[in-house]
Amino acid sequence: MTQKPQILMLGCFDTKGEIFAFLRDSLIAQGAEVLTMNVGVLGTTELFPVTIESEGICEAAGANLAALRDKNDRGHAMEIMGRGAAKVLEELWRQKKFDAVIGMGGGSGTYVTLKSMQFLPLGLPKICISTLATKDLTELVGVKDVLLMPSVVDVAALNSIIKPIIQQAAAALVAMSRVQIPMTTTNTQRIAISMFGNTGTCVDYCTQLLEAEGYEVMTFHANGVGGKAMESLAMEGCFVGVLDITTTELADELCGGICSAGPNRLEAAGKMKIPQVIVPGCMDMVNFGTLESVPEKYQSRQLYSWVPTVTLMRTNAEENEALGKILAKKLNQAKGPTAVLFPDKGLSQIDAEGNAFYNPESNEALSKSIQKNLKSEIPFVNLPFHINDRELAKAAVERLLDMMK
Repeated sequence: MTQKPQILMLGCFDTKGEIFAFLRDSLIAQGAEVLTMNVGVLGTTELFPVTIESEGICEAAGANLAALRDKNDRGHAMEIMGRGAAKVLEELWRQKKFDAVIGMGGGSGTYVTLKSMQFLPLGLPKICISTLATKDLTELVGVKDVLLMPSVVDVAALNSIIKPIIQQAAAALVAMSRVQIPMTTTNTQRIAISMFGNTGTCVDYCTQLLEAEGYEVMTFHANGVGGKAMESLAMEGCFVGVLDITTTELADELCGGICSAGPNRLEAAGKMKIPQVIVPGCMDMVNFGTLESVPEKYQSRQLYSWVPTVTLMRTNAEENEALGKILAKKLNQAKGPTAVLFPDKGLSQIDAEGNAFYNPESNEALSKSIQKNLKSEIPFVNLPFHINDRELAKAAVERLLDMMK
């Protein structure tokens, strides 16, 4: 990159003008030019030029700044500013006005910063310096590649702790913006696969088979965030096919586990008419944290410590009957080719004969429920294999390739 990187800096300049002035100076010292966006509702700053003031942000969200101030509701104000900032950033990005973006703040500043980044593409450098960086910001970060940097101290005033953090963030962001990403076109088509450690053997073999056919395989860990990312990218048209080998996130959504991908999991491929083969991998389990974190109502259930911080609960027949209805209802809405393959000898590594979660009766409840509720036009195939058998992987890949023809 021969020209100076264009960095967009956003934040509440009304209450944190001094600290943002230091961030701006740090970015300029690294050789960048800086556009500034004020999302503060109480006023502005005279410490540096402001490219886009809060009035414009407010108007982008369909609101009036004076009315927002009169309402005197901080939560409502931040929601409006976050929505407006997202629209402004998206439009500026379409106009190629900046190469990277950075925000900074406490609770309010973090919310607006992360909210505004949701419509920016993957690969665009994004940094948020936050007092909440070590908290669970899953919902705010979503599936975006945002780099969170802990501020350690409050983002309120300059001091010897936060200064170097800001300088390092500025240096990192400018360096990231200088990375040249080749914009070469490719004819390689992408296929998405969902996986868990418990279905890893199957996914590895599927990947080998698909790559041998010339496809690029993108694997998503079915931990909630991974499922959301796969669904989001499917909605963007990134895939020509989906091998949903691991649908365990549905079980977590039903039972309150930690790996839920939300209520819309298993819907994107169908909406986008993308051929999909579904294997109900790991629907024999619900994921919780440490043993102590398992809800009291489940403490008497069959539990398995996968690692000290992950406890698995075996799903029972009643839950599997409900899961079968949920899975079938979602697939019945699909507008593209869809098929379900069911491995009769087990749904996960630990659901094999002789292993902890082996329970053919519970699996049969799932199988029967899917068949009962699935539209007759959607193929349902029972296979005499375990999910990690090569024969299952081969059958899934062959089915998907045939559907994509």
